[in-house]
Amino acid sequence: MAATIGVVVWSVGIEPGWVVTRETRVPIARWPEELGPLRIAALADLHTGAPHITVEKVREIVASVNAERPDLIVLLGDYVIHGVTGGRFVPIEQTAAALRDLRAPLGVFAVLGNHDWWYDGSRCARSLEAAGIHVLEDAAAAVTVRGHPLWIAGVGEVRTRPASLTRALAPVPEGAPVIVLTHNPDLFVRVPPRVLLTLAGHTHGGQVNLPVLGRLIVPSHHGDRYAIGHIQEEGRDLFVSPGIGTSIIPVRFRVPPEISLLTVGR
Repeated sequence: MAATIGVVVWSVGIEPGWVVTRETRVPIARWPEELGPLRIAALADLHTGAPHITVEKVREIVASVNAERPDLIVLLGDYVIHGVTGGRFVPIEQTAAALRDLRAPLGVFAVLGNHDWWYDGSRCARSLEAAGIHVLEDAAAAVTVRGHPLWIAGVGEVRTRPASLTRALAPVPEGAPVIVLTHNPDLFVRVPPRVLLTLAGHTHGGQVNLPVLGRLIVPSHHGDRYAIGHIQEEGRDLFVSPGIGTSIIPVRFRVPPEISLLTVGR
């Protein structure tokens, strides 16, 4: 009984608010040598208003990200909440205002998630853009890394939008290096080999990872195949961040909220 109470207290009262910064090396054999190693900070599923994730907490996360001095910052969707037990809805404008202070030499890029579209996707996009964040909805933009172009393409949320990889990649010249941002990692099965790296969120890493039993619930058509971390399939690379907030039930166990700090290179 004591052990059970301890697990409940930890998974409800402590771990969901214990944000960690996790460094991950993502080696990609096809990564262009001239780009050198790239440090990318990825934030997914903030769900501001979920228990433990206040606007002030988002400001603390922003300060932690800036302290790491990444080259590029990406935001992978779901900035608002819907029906989280014990949560309090926070308008997107307040979250965007907190995210305004994010700083990186190559900029801050974002995509929207299913919760953002269930709320008001256009309003979310406008608020983030007003905060100086580039929102990519089936679109792409180029940045310059050590004098060479690197494309960032954002693909719409596959559960709620007619997401189009073709439209997102259309501006990218054939053979040019490109990273794809999307909310839902289920898109990865359709990502062509020309894409160097796909970054996604949505799964929360299952929120709960039980010993022996593993991740019982992962919101994906592919089970736990794309639940968390660096996945390689057929020479293609995906990284799924477990995110910050919680959805439906405010519980995390052995899947702490994470600022994902990636070092990408050959």
